[in-house]
Amino acid sequence: MVNFRSLLLFSAFLRVFLIIYGEWQDAHMEVRYTDVDYLVFSDAASLIASGKSPYQRSTYRYSPLLAFLLIPNSIIHHSWGKIFFSAADLLVGLLIRSILKLRRVPENLCTCSVMVWLLNPFTFTIGTRGNCEPVVCAMVLWIIICLLNGKVLQAAVWYGLLVHFRIYPIIYALPIVIILDPLYYQFGQKPTLSNWSSSQGKLAQGFSSKVNLYDIWITLTGLFTRGRLLFGLVSGAVFFACTGFFFYLYRWEFLHEALLYHLTRTDPRHNFSIYFYHIYLHYGHEFSVVEKLISFLPQFMVQLVLIFCCARDLPFCFFVQTVAFVAFNKVITAQYFVWFFCLLPLILPWSTMKLKAGLGCVLIWMGAQMHWLMWGYLLEFRGKNVFLQLWIGSLLFLAANTFVLIMIIRHHRCTPLYNKLQPASSQTSIKRK
Repeated sequence: MVNFRSLLLFSAFLRVFLIIYGEWQDAHMEVRYTDVDYLVFSDAASLIASGKSPYQRSTYRYSPLLAFLLIPNSIIHHSWGKIFFSAADLLVGLLIRSILKLRRVPENLCTCSVMVWLLNPFTFTIGTRGNCEPVVCAMVLWIIICLLNGKVLQAAVWYGLLVHFRIYPIIYALPIVIILDPLYYQFGQKPTLSNWSSSQGKLAQGFSSKVNLYDIWITLTGLFTRGRLLFGLVSGAVFFACTGFFFYLYRWEFLHEALLYHLTRTDPRHNFSIYFYHIYLHYGHEFSVVEKLISFLPQFMVQLVLIFCCARDLPFCFFVQTVAFVAFNKVITAQYFVWFFCLLPLILPWSTMKLKAGLGCVLIWMGAQMHWLMWGYLLEFRGKNVFLQLWIGSLLFLAANTFVLIMIIRHHRCTPLYNKLQPASSQTSIKRK
């Protein structure tokens, strides 16, 4: 079995090789290896380095933090950002291993799970092509580690920063609040974590347990606990502090491009979403309130169901939430898949899915994506009128995502992140004994 250090060294070498190869391809081939977004990031960083607004670069629609991080592109080397994103990519592998080790997953299973991230062709090309998503993934995983260690304030600070940096993790707010239930967590005390071995035999049965008066009383009186209030106040303060600071520097241009644009974004091209055809037909026209509601409600309802069913198993909840959020979103691009790829290794040790079924799910998902890409190629590069076929491809891709998600849920051993705390009366009796 490959040890983790060898795996990490090989992964680092592979990423360095791809960065160097990307430089060669960009210089000698018509099709560039570098992601077009990286050029946008670099131009925005160059503008900041010269004392200007990053939003003078058209299509830069991110937090100024990203441009600040890439200022060395203009000072040291234009590949600095690729090295930084690839380092974050490797850090994601380390954080995945840390989470699994905290939950006492056996070493071999832990290494196999990490390989799903580090040796995934889709993920190791993302960072080397200059995409910033590995940084987002690393922050999400670090927040999980903070919660595993009972460091709620630290998790809140990073969560506020994360939502400012990339708006989509706002969907994780409710499950984090739920996991801070006083039945399972007491502020100021390190929680008792459930481990891998304790989940054996609990196949897809949820978190049902006997309901007693103590449980009901704690649930009602624990809606506004110290941990929940501090998490909400601290994360909110960090988010608004960052947003307020950059609003002071760049005014309404920042607010619109970095935040409001993503809430109302419509993209008629390079979009896997089932809404793409409707967006294309009505591009340039304002959508009615009913149209916006119709596109938002399915996503909102699915999120609520998944949160209230799976919140106690926090990594699994994050995963299914993210898959559903991406699948039902109005805009879906390939880089969004990285958001749930970094969470997939965290749930594999608790899956009972056989290898054959797992490979089948992978083939169905990839087949639906390749089918869409075939029509996308004919539209983008051949100029064929295949909009209707591309929309059908989007429907099939949604069906594939839904099928795979259902299969994963059905074969998951639900395991609460924290063990349930003993009632105060029980703890007192134990001490007396």
